[in-house]
Parts: sequence; C-alpha cells; structure tokens
Amino acid sequence: MLHSYYTVKGYGEHEIEIQKSRFIAYINRAETEEEAQEFIQSIKKKHWNANHNCSAYLIGESDLIQKANDDGEPSGTAGVPILEVLKKKHLKDTVVVITRYFGGIKLGAGGLIRAYGKATSEGLSATGIVERKLMRIVHTTVDYTWLGKIENELRSSIYQLKEIHYLDKVEIETYVEEAQTETFKEWMVELTSGQCELRDGDMQYLEEPAAI
Repeated sequence: MLHSYYTVKGYGEHEIEIQKSRFIAYINRAETEEEAQEFIQSIKKKHWNANHNCSAYLIGESDLIQKANDDGEPSGTAGVPILEVLKKKHLKDTVVVITRYFGGIKLGAGGLIRAYGKATSEGLSATGIVERKLMRIVHTTVDYTWLGKIENELRSSIYQLKEIHYLDKVEIETYVEEAQTETFKEWMVELTSGQCELRDGDMQYLEEPAAI
C-alpha cells in the first residue's frame, strides 16, 4: 500500500464552451479497470447523441493501467491530452470522460488538444482533489472524566480525531502516522497520568483536500 497518493474527491462534472462547442467533463474515482469502463459507458449512454465522448483513466499504485480514447476525434487530440493532465497532477485511480457537442467551428489539432486539456483541468478543479495518507488507527480507552481534556488537546494537536464511542468507558479513535504511534502513545499516557488503555487498530487512508 502506498504511504500517500492523490486522487479525485469523487464524482464531479463541469461544462465549458469553446468556439461554440460544449465540452462537459465527467470525473470519478475508479479503483479497477472495470469500474472505469462502466463509468465511461454510463456517460456514453447518457450522451448517446453527442459528437464525441472522449476518455482516459489511470489506475493502480504504479499507474500500470493507462488508457486514452479519442472516440472519433483526430488521433491524439482528445484522449491523450486528458491523460496527460491526470499524469501532470500525479493522480491515481481516476477516470475522466469529456463529452463534446460540436458547435460548427473546427478547432484544428492544436485547438482540440488545448480544449480537452482545459476541460479536464477545470473539471478536476470543480470536483476537488484529495491526498490519501495511510494512517494507523489508535484506540484510547479512558474514564469519562478524561474526555473533555483529551478531546480539547486532540483538536489542537497534529493528530486527527476519527471517532468517539460512548460505552462503559469512552473509546477514542485517532488517526496517527505509523512513525508517530509511539510518540502519540507516550503523549496520551502523560495526558491521562497513565489512566488510559491504548490499542493499535487497522491501517486506513485518511483523505484531506489537496491544492494541486
């Protein structure tokens, strides 16, 4: 599993107009090629009457699955420019479809490359990009008397609170970077004067907005 990587927040769409042609970007996360193809086919079905539904996707930790499709546009003027934007932004597990309704003005090869690149970039900005960081979930169990203090300290710390379970005692789940787990535990023991139980949980990805 990658320590961290960038991907899209989820589903998004964004439309621009260039020389009277409509370019509608549809963006989604896809962790398998099957998911990417299903998404592409769903957009093609939705816009069956469009002139073109061009697409590209990047999937896998090492970007082993890469596909670009011009869907009738001149070779290399649509799918590849979409894919290049994904690569430039270092995105993973991302699929993009750009639907084009021709407006009557030909853009030429250079114009098409710029148009599909712009539609992709603006679509990604509208959808949002996140950084996924692999974190250890640390479980802290304490008496209710410690809850207020721990919650306040966590919210002003570098650690991120995941969830609080209100049981016989309070169980607090916190996202902690693997390299910081021992430091976190020492801090929690000091904070509670040793009156806490600590347990390592699963490794999970934490998503945070990224500006790239």
